[in-house]
Amino acid sequence: MITLAIILILYLMAFGFSSRQNQRQQKKNCSVNLQKISVAMQIYANDNDGNYPLVPNARTTEEALAGLVPRYAADTAIFVCPGSKDSSLPPGESLTKGRISYAYYMGRDRTNPQAVLLSDQQVNTQAKTAGQAVFSTTGKAPGNNHHKYGGNLLLGDGSVLGSPAVSAYALPLGTNVVLLNPKP
Repeated sequence: MITLAIILILYLMAFGFSSRQNQRQQKKNCSVNLQKISVAMQIYANDNDGNYPLVPNARTTEEALAGLVPRYAADTAIFVCPGSKDSSLPPGESLTKGRISYAYYMGRDRTNPQAVLLSDQQVNTQAKTAGQAVFSTTGKAPGNNHHKYGGNLLLGDGSVLGSPAVSAYALPLGTNVVLLNPKP
């Protein structure tokens, strides 16, 4: 009985929710979600002179991206990171009725395809320099979509970069760009 309990504990440590292996798989799944959101954002930009969603005085990502649903993205599941513990959203309903998992660099447009457009929730809404924490380093909120194992960054060209919790490169905001995190 004791041997079985030890084996179970070791298994959960290796493959449980917060294990490195599990979070690596969840980051891959999250990357797919971000790429699907990117498609919706590109279609939105096509309809809006190359501009991504911009909501004056928006304080959260949900407020800024609410206009994507249902016209540009009917599947609200893509707005919830599989690595987070966030609840799923009602299909086809406004994002403001729930909580999404991603941070949004509001104010960007398609003129800089290498700029970060979306990311996993970040530790704060400030610009980051190389060597600063972007995501949780402890596994505790905020910025812990993938526990303490970093997160994903979606670029304007639709590509997704993985990042450790402490970024190796700067994440500037730029003129008229505001970083929004999801609701607390």
